Amino acid sequence: MENRRKKAGKHFFAAALVIGVFLLCTACGDRQKTQEGTSYKIYYVNNDETKIVERTYVSATTDRELLFGELLEQLSHISEKMEYETLLEKEISVEGHTLDNGLLTLDFKESYKNLRGTREILARASIVRTLTQLPDVERITFTVEGEQLMDAAGEAVGVMAADTFIENAGNEINAYEKVDLRLYFANEAGDSLVEETRRNVVYNSNISLEKLVVEKLVEGPKMEGCYPTINPTTKIVSVTVKDGTCYVNLNGDFLNQPYNVASDVTIYSITNSLAELSNVNRVQISVDGETNISYRENMSLNNVFERNLDILDR
Repeated sequence: MENRRKKAGKHFFAAALVIGVFLLCTACGDRQKTQEGTSYKIYYVNNDETKIVERTYVSATTDRELLFGELLEQLSHISEKMEYETLLEKEISVEGHTLDNGLLTLDFKESYKNLRGTREILARASIVRTLTQLPDVERITFTVEGEQLMDAAGEAVGVMAADTFIENAGNEINAYEKVDLRLYFANEAGDSLVEETRRNVVYNSNISLEKLVVEKLVEGPKMEGCYPTINPTTKIVSVTVKDGTCYVNLNGDFLNQPYNVASDVTIYSITNSLAELSNVNRVQISVDGETNISYRENMSLNNVFERNLDILDR
C-alpha cells in the first residue's frame, strides 16, 4: 500500500511538472507574440535641450493611419526616469495631417510658436525623424493653423526629410565646419558653364551641404570670369535628398531671370553643382512645390536632371 502511495505521488509530481512546463512555455510564447512586429525609433529631446535621444518601439500595426496615431502617442510619452522631454502635449499638438505623393503635412495649434530656438529645432528634428519611418512618407512639412511654419529669421522652414538634420559630435548645436565646394556658374556669354572652386568654406553644420550649395549659387560667384545664373532674390524653400535625388524647392522669384543666361545653363548650374556631392545623382527642381511648369518656357521642371558635362565651357 505504501509503495502504491509513493508511485501515485511520483506520477502526480511528474504530471504537475509537465503541466507547469507547458503553461510556462505558453506564457513565454504569448510574451514572444507581443514582441513581434516592426521596430521603430522614437526620437526625443534630452532634458538639457542639447541633443536628440532615441527609444525603440515595436508595433504590430500595418495600417498607416493607425501607426501614425501610435507614433504620435509615443511622442507624447512621458519618461519615467525623466531622461527626455515630452514633445507633443495638449498645448503643442497635431491638429490635422494630409499625405500627398510622399509629402506629409502636419498642422499644429498656434501654441507651437511658443517653441523657440534650439528646442524648436530639436523638437522638429525629432518629429520628422520619427514620422518619416511611416510607410510612403518621404518628406514632411509643418504648418501652424494652416499657415506655413516660419523660422526665427522669418523664412519658410519648408519641406524636411530625416537627413535634413545633421547630428553633431558632442553637445554642440551650432557647430561650424569647413568644406571645399565645386560650383558651376555661367561664362561671359551666358551659354556655357565654368567651374569655380571654393576652399575652406565655413558653414553652420545644422544645415545640409545640399542647401549650402544652393545658397552659394543664389549668392553668386566670387571668381573673375564667372557670372551668376540665378535671380539673387530667389528664396530657398527647401532642399532635401532621397535615394540619390536632390529635391530643390525655390520660390517664384526663380522664374524671373535678370541675367543674359540660357535656361539650360541655369538648370545645370544647379544640377552639376549638386552632383559634385557624393550622395546626389539627380536633381528635381520645383517652384513653390510645383513641378508641372516650365522654366523660361523651354525647360520642363517635370524632368529629373542629371549631370551634364557637354554644357561646360571647354
